[in-house]
Parts: sequence; C-alpha cells; structure tokens
Amino acid sequence: MNDWPDIAKHITDTIQHAFTPEKITAIGGGCINQSFCVADDKRRFFVKTNHADGLSMFEAEAAGLDEISQSDTLRVPQPVCWGKNAHTAWLVLEYLELKHRGNGDNQALGVKLAAMHRIQRRQFGWVRNNTIGSTPQINTQDSDWLSFWRTHRLGYQLNLAKKNGYHGKLQKLGERLLADCEHLFSNYTPTPSLLHGDLWSGNFSHDITGFPVVFDPAVYYGDRETDIAMTELFGGFSDHFYSAYRHEYPLEIGYNNRRVFYNLYHILNHLNLFGSSYRHQAEQMMDYLLAEIR
Repeated sequence: MNDWPDIAKHITDTIQHAFTPEKITAIGGGCINQSFCVADDKRRFFVKTNHADGLSMFEAEAAGLDEISQSDTLRVPQPVCWGKNAHTAWLVLEYLELKHRGNGDNQALGVKLAAMHRIQRRQFGWVRNNTIGSTPQINTQDSDWLSFWRTHRLGYQLNLAKKNGYHGKLQKLGERLLADCEHLFSNYTPTPSLLHGDLWSGNFSHDITGFPVVFDPAVYYGDRETDIAMTELFGGFSDHFYSAYRHEYPLEIGYNNRRVFYNLYHILNHLNLFGSSYRHQAEQMMDYLLAEIR
C-alpha cells in the first residue's frame, strides 16, 4: 500500500509532532478492513484502512468510540484522526497493549457494561447512522422501541435479504414475526441505553492492567438486552461476566425469548454479508419465536 506518506502526514498534523513510520505490521482478525500497527521510535498507532468510499464508516466508528469514552465506563482506543486520499480511507487509533482475558477480568467487564447501560437518553437510535459489519445501520431516532426495531433493524435486514434473492419461507416468517412481535414485550418496556451494538467475543479484551477494553462498536441507544443477547450468540463470555452483570443490573422476565428475537438481526446480517449458510438458522429462529408467541 503506497498511502503511508499521506497517513503519516495526517498523523503528524494531528499530533503536531513529526511521525515517520519505521515499522508497519499487518494485524489479522478483521474481514471488513485491513489493520496495521504503525510505529516510529517513540509512538505506535493502530490504523484501519478501506476503500476511499469507506470514510463515512470510519467517521461513525470514531464518533461511537467517543460516545463510549464519554460514558466513563469501559475503555476504548481513542480516535486520533481519520481521512482519505483518492484511493484509501483510514482511521488512526490509540494503540493499546492488550492481554489474554481471564474469568476475573470478565467479571469486571460485566460490572462496567452494566454501568454503561445505565447511560440513557430519551429516544432510541442515535444522532448518526453507522454500520454493522459493512452493512448500513440506520439510527433515525424514535420514541417507540418496537417501531424502531421493526423499521431499522429486522425490517431493514429482511428487505435487504429480499434484494439479495432470499424469498419464500424466510420472507413469510419475517412478515408474521414483524406483525406479532409485540407479544414478546407484553410485560417489558425497554429504555434507551448506550449500546456497544456489536458485542461479540472478538470485540473486547483487556489492557495490561486488566481493565476491560471494547472496540469496533456499532453504537446507538436501545434495549440493553440486545448487547447481552449478542454476547451469547458466538460464545466467548464466561459465567463470571453474566453473574457480575446481573448482580449490577438484573435482566427482566422474558429475556430468553427476546434474546432470540434480537440475535435474529445479526444472523440476518450475516446472511446478507456472507451468504446462504445462515438462511436455515434465521428461519429456525423465526419458527421458534412464532411458536412462543402463539
């Protein structure tokens, strides 16, 4: 990649100290962006790159990291700068030394996440749109949670699936679920909590002191159960995390069904991003939910 002179100049202009990369190390783990550790003899930065038209995605990510940082709960890598040239967009972040997490550290994550979820607003959504993976995530604010979720989460993904050629049973089940999902909320009224939005095991770790760190957010204000549900979707969170979270902020009756409802959004997004291997799982989830609603 021949964009490093532009990125280095942007870093230099932002921190107001000369920065000339002496070591550039590719970092694996992501399927959307390329990631690097970039260092001179004094400083290191974490740099994410994508095509030039990906700048808005990086702008939204930086804003989301700032939103979490301002909550004074979980630690995030601080944004340094973001920009683009004719070919490449970049996001430069604070480089954090991360370490393997243990059960005790997961307990701290549960406590801090509960504190973050107590940061609340009057409306669901956020002041800007962002992405979930590389899929647009619409955050138009709404005072009604189910209206927001139907329109900007499940409805959006089902419409995208239709455009991608997924018709038949998937769409029929989706229509029924969108029409009847209020039954999952008969004794539960969510509040707009600050959410990470994409909280799976690959998006958290701990700094060298053991303090919880989260990254790659898809921030908005919504039902806190959506974050907890996603931690159960792909594994990686210990019993210590869940017991600590529930001690600080107990979950409401009916969560087990709403967990499936919320994770359906992510499975549909995986269907739209990665292909038909997720179709059967999405249909199974909707069959389960409709059986519970009857």
